[in-house]
Amino acid sequence: MSVLTWIFLGLIAGALAKLIMPGDQGGGFIMTIVLGIVGALVGGFLGSALFGWSDLSGFDIRSIGIAVLGALIVLFIYGLATRRRG
Repeated sequence: MSVLTWIFLGLIAGALAKLIMPGDQGGGFIMTIVLGIVGALVGGFLGSALFGWSDLSGFDIRSIGIAVLGALIVLFIYGLATRRRG
């Protein structure tokens, strides 16, 4: 799958990850899009590197799942990095 496809899928994955992840991560709409895009790219990279899924083409359930999983990972890390201590 091309990088542009992963970016478009990241828009969707970011919104889904924000719905799935409990709590208030903050950030707003633009941050959700950015985290979703980064998460989809991370998920695509991990899917290719760990499982050899280099033929991820189109919007099937596997590519959506990978993108959402990557977005959840990135959103979790973002939540840890921006958590207020108190």
